[in-house]
Amino acid sequence: MASIPATITSIGDVYMMSERELNHYFVDLHVHIGRDSAGNPVKVSGARDLTFANIAREAATRKGIDIVAVVDCASTGVLRDIEDLLKSGEMEEVPGGGLRYLNRTTVIPGAEVESACPGANAGAHYLSFFPNLAALRQYSHNLSRYVSNMDLSTQRARLSPVELARLAADHGGLFIVAHAFTPHKSLYGTCARRLSDVFGEAARKLVDGIELGLSADTGMADRVGELSNYTFTSNSDAHSLPKIGREYNILRMKAPSFSEVRLALARLDGRRVVANYGLDPRLGKYHLSACRCCGHRFKAWPDTHVCPECGCTGIVRGVADRIHEIADTPEPVHPPHRPPYRYQVPLEFVPGLGPARIGALVDAFGTEMAVLHRAAESEIAAVAGEAIAHRICLAREGRLEIQAGGGGQYGKANKE
Repeated sequence: MASIPATITSIGDVYMMSERELNHYFVDLHVHIGRDSAGNPVKVSGARDLTFANIAREAATRKGIDIVAVVDCASTGVLRDIEDLLKSGEMEEVPGGGLRYLNRTTVIPGAEVESACPGANAGAHYLSFFPNLAALRQYSHNLSRYVSNMDLSTQRARLSPVELARLAADHGGLFIVAHAFTPHKSLYGTCARRLSDVFGEAARKLVDGIELGLSADTGMADRVGELSNYTFTSNSDAHSLPKIGREYNILRMKAPSFSEVRLALARLDGRRVVANYGLDPRLGKYHLSACRCCGHRFKAWPDTHVCPECGCTGIVRGVADRIHEIADTPEPVHPPHRPPYRYQVPLEFVPGLGPARIGALVDAFGTEMAVLHRAAESEIAAVAGEAIAHRICLAREGRLEIQAGGGGQYGKANKE
């Protein structure tokens, strides 16, 4: 055992020393794979260049993400890709769990799986994460007994949500409720009014975190009282390389590893989520209720369920209306452990900022995170012009005017 420095005289001093050893890390825990390296589809709605290797490269070299979780790794082809990258030495498994790429970004392998809610045919998506290739491979093997096609991602398993959570735990995994409030494939949006209706009294032991989704924020979710004990995560749910990091978390940890993420989600030993960064919920494509036929958006859920513009009954209930429907309180009640939620407008959402200028900004400042949060307005203006620089800084301050999205259409930031 190492000797205790003479300057340490109390348990408090030990704690402070431990706190000083902790650092802040950018973490995105939900990125999809479009294709494996052989070109076979994995997530059908994902971009073709969204491969495991390209995700690691994008997160490390352009986005500045310290930890990225890839949620289609139980797929047969992706397992082969991971094995090949480890054999080649391009990636390596690291102490504490995770796969290290270029000594810059840790990739945590995971799986998104659909499970039907008790007593209903509606299904919801759940995320499971694993410390290493061996655990992932064994999980994939056991999951294959309950899934028809292991080549594709987000397949429905013949397991209840409780059984799915226990399967993850049996393989040393973490389990998170995905995009919890969206009107498609989510626990609160399509399945139940309460988490306890799905997971029962064992919910707190089975569920390690709640993913807010692009159309909700902490202020909205903390109107549901049963969620006060849970850690919230804000993740990109990226289906293309540019969308990686459009939402992310800052975690206070000792190192960028799976075991440290586990501690942070559990809020143990000083580890924790210190901030959620996400889209202003109005930018999300399911924030407001909207008609899927003509796109008309509603400020409140219509009593008749008929669109006044086109007469269609295909109205998609927005996250804002769903949370209002199931909320316990009219205003959020934040527990003491809840970190701040910072609105972020990713570069691709900034009006007038196209791929060429985004590339120039990333080249100039190193990563998109540096542009969004560290570069001075004058420095940005020197690369992309004063108008773009001004809009980026307005977005930082939450002062960029936004038209709310709904019905599957993203919101829009206005130029002025």
